[in-house]
Amino acid sequence: MDTTQLNQSKLGTREYWDEFYAVEQRNFEADAQDTGECWFDEDRAAERMVEFLEEHVGEWRIAPDAAVLDVGCGNGHLLFALADAGFHGRLEGVDYSERSVQLARAIGATHDADVGFHAADVFSAAWQPGVFDVVLDKGTLDAIALSGMQPAGAASVPAAYAAVVERVLAPGGVLLITSCNFTEDELVRLVEAGSGLRKCGRIAYPEFGFGGKKGSTICSVAFTKAM
Repeated sequence: MDTTQLNQSKLGTREYWDEFYAVEQRNFEADAQDTGECWFDEDRAAERMVEFLEEHVGEWRIAPDAAVLDVGCGNGHLLFALADAGFHGRLEGVDYSERSVQLARAIGATHDADVGFHAADVFSAAWQPGVFDVVLDKGTLDAIALSGMQPAGAASVPAAYAAVVERVLAPGGVLLITSCNFTEDELVRLVEAGSGLRKCGRIAYPEFGFGGKKGSTICSVAFTKAM
């Protein structure tokens, strides 16, 4: 399998996510308890990502007042969970689906947390979000890799994405990324090939065995930017 070129899918299109979050927003308007789908919920990925940051406070640039960016924030669930855990720095989410941002803002209005949400294409030169201590990604690279886009000057979509994240990450900052389309080894190879980011940690998930090999349905890997 060429892990730099996944088959194109509707899951990589803005139209798909706009339609998806339009339905999620209508559901929320009908029932404020229905905040929508939480990706990788069966693996407790969001909780495990927050726990990872809590466990590593004081390392790299992870701190309660760290500036955190969630790329592909969707309904904002991960940032709200981070705020609930006591992280109180600049918390921002970005998504290229305007509908998802509308939903996240609506949910935020009912949530006691100071979180900002913005619609933007992270590959656009017009996107200038500033610098962050922590960048989070829960399934976003997976979707981008299915978009069929051909980034100029990059060997692959993951490589182009890694370069974008490196640009907005402060020296010593951390990218924590969760994926279901790439194995841990593939993810490390692709991110490190496209940037100066280097693996600094991982989240362990329950493993299953098949054909004499062991694996898990998702992986979460932390990368840091050199000081």
